[in-house]
Amino acid sequence: MKSQNSIQIESRHAIIIDVVGPTLLSLLPFVRVKLQRRNLTDPSVAASSFSPPRGDADIEALRPPALADPPQLPPLQPPQSDAMISSRDPHALFSGGGISFLTGSRAAKFSYGYSSFKGKRPSMEDFYETRISEVDGQMVAFFGVFDGHGGSRTAEYLKNNLFKNLSTHPDFIKDTKTAIVETFKQTDADYLNEEKGQQKDAGSTASTAVLLGDRLLVANVGDSRVVASRAGSAVPLSIDHKPDRSDERLRIEDAGGFIIWAGTWRVGGILAVSRAFGDKLLKPYVVAEPEIQEEEIDGVDFIIIASDGLWNVLSNEDAVALVQHITDAEAAARKLIKEAYARGSSDNITCVVVRFDSS
Repeated sequence: MKSQNSIQIESRHAIIIDVVGPTLLSLLPFVRVKLQRRNLTDPSVAASSFSPPRGDADIEALRPPALADPPQLPPLQPPQSDAMISSRDPHALFSGGGISFLTGSRAAKFSYGYSSFKGKRPSMEDFYETRISEVDGQMVAFFGVFDGHGGSRTAEYLKNNLFKNLSTHPDFIKDTKTAIVETFKQTDADYLNEEKGQQKDAGSTASTAVLLGDRLLVANVGDSRVVASRAGSAVPLSIDHKPDRSDERLRIEDAGGFIIWAGTWRVGGILAVSRAFGDKLLKPYVVAEPEIQEEEIDGVDFIIIASDGLWNVLSNEDAVALVQHITDAEAAARKLIKEAYARGSSDNITCVVVRFDSS
């Protein structure tokens, strides 16, 4: 019998190697070798296969030691109908990751890991996406965390459509920032059009990172967050969109809206974030226009993309320090999730860690 104080971990763990070069490109767009670890405690047990590019590794079960005296889990609730959430155990902590290469002025190897946990919430509204694709002959990596509110359907829509829409934007390679802004706005409009028959309002944040050559472009909507580590120091790559931010409050009021205190500052007394996808009843005050920050990959040790279930209990500095010396990106993501839960996070918790190695 499983203790109530234990957390099951189901691993979507794979090592994915994408090799791109002039010689191989003459033969294939790229070659991907995927090694699935069926027993992560025994690396000798593995299977290999070739597969086309996609977002995530396959689910395999793993039960590591339980957390030391974590808070009690809530009563068991039915899981959400999400491809990322197994119907076997809604309390499972899911994780996985991979390794890949990007082409640029200097080839950069990176590894990524993700982990997601329903936590104390009765339902799971977080979604995440990891995708490596070829766009106009260039390898591009997409990472995103989507934290839904009012239900999971907005976050699920973003997982399924945002990066697909971005990669097919005609100016994605030559004018990436403009493509990101236009894609975010158009994806929001497309979603709202599909929502016309829905009675209940719903929305989602989106914190995303795009790796293109030597460039790292972070685009954020809402209060999920992206933080980088440079030489051990935490560097925020996004700023939370909260109604009490002076520039956000001015924007909302100029559009005819208002914010009031209702336990926290809220747009129209309802929503505690000032930018989000969806939320049709709060348009045009709550918008899906992203703030974008661009960085050179050189000098960045790793980035953390996470929902506010993590940031509500961990500072940027704490999160970076916690995983500074964990070289396995998936293990780092799991560590952050477990620490946030142990510190009393009451929300869904989702995290993606991307580590860079340009040596």
